[in-house]
Amino acid sequence: MKTYLISGGAGFIGSNLVSALLKKGGRVICLDNLATGKEENIAEFLNNPNFVFRKIDICEPFTIDEKIDFVLDLACPASPIDYRKLPIETLRVCSEGVRNMLDVARTNNARFFHTSTSEVYGDPDPSQHPQKETYWGNVNCYGERACYDEGKRFAEALIYIYKKDFGVNTGLIRIFNTYGPKMQPFDGRVITNFIRQALSGEDITIYGEGKQTRSFCYIDDQIDAQIRMIESDEEGPINIGNPNEFTMLELAEKVIQITGSKSKLVHKTLPADDPTQRKPDITLATTKLGWEPKVMLDEGLKKTVSWFRSIGY
Repeated sequence: MKTYLISGGAGFIGSNLVSALLKKGGRVICLDNLATGKEENIAEFLNNPNFVFRKIDICEPFTIDEKIDFVLDLACPASPIDYRKLPIETLRVCSEGVRNMLDVARTNNARFFHTSTSEVYGDPDPSQHPQKETYWGNVNCYGERACYDEGKRFAEALIYIYKKDFGVNTGLIRIFNTYGPKMQPFDGRVITNFIRQALSGEDITIYGEGKQTRSFCYIDDQIDAQIRMIESDEEGPINIGNPNEFTMLELAEKVIQITGSKSKLVHKTLPADDPTQRKPDITLATTKLGWEPKVMLDEGLKKTVSWFRSIGY
């Protein structure tokens, strides 16, 4: 039995990864300070003898008293609402937290896996579309989103050093917009906003003209890619996302159609540094991991809407 140490395991993506690892027969030690993660996300695992939860802030020193095979680093506020509310915590977990997890991997001679983000590309130059892993990005290092964007870029630099100077077996992915069950209804992400507003009969908020684009990956596809990366020897970075691109207006129309809502569209000012285009080039994921997304947006939205209804919306 392999033992997985996962930080951020009570979060949206983390808890879905925990579920998949337990189903594979692994032992999972979950670390989370619950700053943005939720205990209800891991409640179903608490009676599983192969699951251990420790309420720990990985930015502070901690010890693990057993052999670890895989160190999975997913801890970080990831929604605009959360990282703007917790900017110092975001910077710390991307620096001190990542280093502490890297040290555990180094000590245990374990495979280290880190979830970076498409935000390292910032607001991409139109000539860099879709975004490839070789693109260095267009990021504002002194602005509203900098704590997250630059925090994640720093984390990648730190991982590079541990790989090259200390020989740690590292794997790094860059996650593009991901959605599905266990998302928090008020996390500020566009899909949760639209679904919650539509099911509640509220106006749907469109920022700017709604012509900015995103590419949405359903959580099951995301977790499939992550496990493939964890179990591989690939270093990365590798983009993980669904390359089918939609405008915010197209997304809103799909949500209204699927929910049967009578919500109206209301336009508000576009937030600072909000990317105008976001689409992954997944050539590396396809060639190196044998992965490509299977769940298209309509199917994924239906599943996500069903989950929102199951929690009272």
